[in-house]
Amino acid sequence: MRKSVEEQVKIITSGAHQVVNVDELKRKIEKSLIEDKPMIIKLGLDPSAPDIHLGHAVVLRKIKQMQDLGHEAVIVIGDFTGKIGDPTGKAKGRVALTDEQVKENALTYQKQIFKVLDKEKTTVTFNSEWLSKLNFEDVVKLASTTTVARILERDDFQKRYQQNIPIGIHEFFYPLMQAYDSIALKADMELGGTDQTFNILMGRTLQKHMGQEQQVAMFMPILEGLDGVEKMSKSLGNYIGVNEEAAMMFKKVMEVPDPLIIKYFKLATDEHPDRIAEIEKELQEGKNPRDIKYELAKVITELYHGIEGVEEGIKFYDTAFRKKAIPENIPSLTLSKDKKTLLDAIPQLVKEGFAGSNGEFRRLVKQGGVQLNQEKIEDLQTELKDQDVLKIGKKKFVKLTSA
Repeated sequence: MRKSVEEQVKIITSGAHQVVNVDELKRKIEKSLIEDKPMIIKLGLDPSAPDIHLGHAVVLRKIKQMQDLGHEAVIVIGDFTGKIGDPTGKAKGRVALTDEQVKENALTYQKQIFKVLDKEKTTVTFNSEWLSKLNFEDVVKLASTTTVARILERDDFQKRYQQNIPIGIHEFFYPLMQAYDSIALKADMELGGTDQTFNILMGRTLQKHMGQEQQVAMFMPILEGLDGVEKMSKSLGNYIGVNEEAAMMFKKVMEVPDPLIIKYFKLATDEHPDRIAEIEKELQEGKNPRDIKYELAKVITELYHGIEGVEEGIKFYDTAFRKKAIPENIPSLTLSKDKKTLLDAIPQLVKEGFAGSNGEFRRLVKQGGVQLNQEKIEDLQTELKDQDVLKIGKKKFVKLTSA
């Protein structure tokens, strides 16, 4: 049994930013094994941004690893807290969502989380189930468990208070309500990103106050996007979406900066820590990062698209970037009737994300980085025809069609 405990701790804590605390985790795993009863792993989701990418999936992947060890996940969709709005640290509180928005976003979340989680070991619930039943006396008792000074320790509240930016009293209840979710579920463990530290630790505090065994708190690191600098974000365009087609996912993983290869193995895959240690050693001993990244692309693509998706991704990537040919199934762009030359088409190419800006595209042409049907373009007045294929930079292809 001891070996099982140590093995579980190794897998569960791999890649984590912080665990509060490991000794408690060991005791919970021992209890789980003795009683043959799974730990309850809690994850709260605010249904305000339902498009999931690999950055969001870091916590989901960790929960999946724990499900594979026999534990159960409870996903709490914050339909009640979502209508109040979580303070964001910006100049004002987040706008509260309507019932319809909450329901729509929650359904989208459910469709996406099961691309990662084991449906048979996952319960999806809504915190309105218990929070809406609290009466005013219950709320006052809940508020009495903490102090204003403690609440103001949260960075975003502290900044807004110091800058004389209004804070609604209802916003103070958000971390308390999220903490109460742990009471309702009797959670053994709660996961979140480092930006959720205050709320998750509040859950531990409230459980102790109410005589429950405290949940273990695990915080996962923020995953940088393909630029290697900023947090993965759809708005920054540095993301890999879990719904992306296999070929596009494979291609994007191959764009991961070399210094982040191991971090992606730790946070975006389910590879065993021992295997990741081997890969890290191979890198240190001089193995070509491109070859290791190729393995990473196969592993991540298989997680979301299976073996067939990996084959599709390899075919696309090898055709486009190793054999330098035009791959199949490339995106298409229908040009307006008045767009007859490359110069005419630039604004539309920029708008659709095939180029960052007009100036950037022009510079790329001047540097020989744009091809038309595998021939370099040097003249912006080059005429475009139906079914022409542009290669923009090293990795972007687009088939042009006429309106």
